[in-house]
Amino acid sequence: MAGASRGWPAAVAAAAALAVGAFVPFPAQTPTAPVSGLQNASVATLEHEWEAVLRDRAHAVLTRNEAAFAASLDPAAPPDFQHRQRELFHNLAEVPLAEWDYDVRPGSGASANSANPDVVLRYALAGVDAVPTERPAGFTFTRREGRWTLSDDERARGQEWRGPWDFGPCRVRVTPHGMIIGHDGSEELADRLAGELDSAVAAVTDVWGPDWRRQVGVLLPRSQEELRELVGAEFAVDGIAAVAVADEVNVADRRVEGPRVVFNTATADRLSDTSLRVVLRHEMTHVAARADTADGAPMWLLEGFADYVGYRDSGLPPERIAPDLARQLRSGAAPDGPPGDQDFHTSGAGLDAAYQQSWSLVEHLVRRVGEPKTVELYRRIASVGAPSEVDPALRELAGLSSAELVESWRTELRERFG
Repeated sequence: MAGASRGWPAAVAAAAALAVGAFVPFPAQTPTAPVSGLQNASVATLEHEWEAVLRDRAHAVLTRNEAAFAASLDPAAPPDFQHRQRELFHNLAEVPLAEWDYDVRPGSGASANSANPDVVLRYALAGVDAVPTERPAGFTFTRREGRWTLSDDERARGQEWRGPWDFGPCRVRVTPHGMIIGHDGSEELADRLAGELDSAVAAVTDVWGPDWRRQVGVLLPRSQEELRELVGAEFAVDGIAAVAVADEVNVADRRVEGPRVVFNTATADRLSDTSLRVVLRHEMTHVAARADTADGAPMWLLEGFADYVGYRDSGLPPERIAPDLARQLRSGAAPDGPPGDQDFHTSGAGLDAAYQQSWSLVEHLVRRVGEPKTVELYRRIASVGAPSEVDPALRELAGLSSAELVESWRTELRERFG
């Protein structure tokens, strides 16, 4: 699903031009081609040797054995590589890991004494991830005196994925329903989120139901570079308050790898307590619903539903949640229908209008058919991933057409804001 951002009403946000993002998956990894013409048997043997190096390295990370970790490094490797690796080991010290391992993908190759095989890191946060997630980890192996060690990586060329532990020592807050990973300097925001996280999980579950992990990983990058790395290079991060991401999603199997809520600390630090609560619940709704949300599902439903959950029980009146929509209605103009997906790829007032209309339409749907039926409609429509599913689902599950829903929504809008 393509990413989207939204502007927050000035009455709600503590800073101007803040935004909250949609759930976006990272692109799938593309295997690399073999790098040499060695015989298959030789390549298989080499891959086994590389895997042994990586297995020892991974075990050292999990057991916090710095000497064993250092033994995986080529002593003649560039000093900056060795320094980064030792920093990585120390930066992971506070992160509770359920799994940390590496795989060498079949088809990798090498010359006699050097190799750049296709390697992936497989990791899981303890108590948070139901399944491990995989991210690319490019390494150069060098053979010296009959032994393979790591001599370089792809970070300098921007080809290796980087996690929070690649940007400094991780500072972790653990709650019964999640984990917050930040850095030095983000303690205040981490404490605020830790105070909200469990109640946010309960609030989302109250609407969505218990059929989701109910454990959330929250990341607090300390720089725009780290933010871009964590949410993906193609996502526009300027001005957003938060975004939910996943590494891999399989709706058919209801499998989600690496779901995270990533905050933009530069803007989130300035949010009021109410705004922060709304943002966190909005993004958690995306996390809860992601296993049932296929690419191509109508954005007005996805974002409107997340906003509905975010604002539910906030105590904010409709005029403060949707001020632009209120002004539009008072000028005598009502929306013709729900915003199109393209309206979520704009900026400024147009984007605000798309979110406010979507929130209002979903809230109207809840009043019309109730929360349980709205959740059922979401699951039915979003899991198919096609706007054409809206009308059949409404007719079958709610006994009304799309046109009837829009008309009753427009009538209510005129009564409410006109």
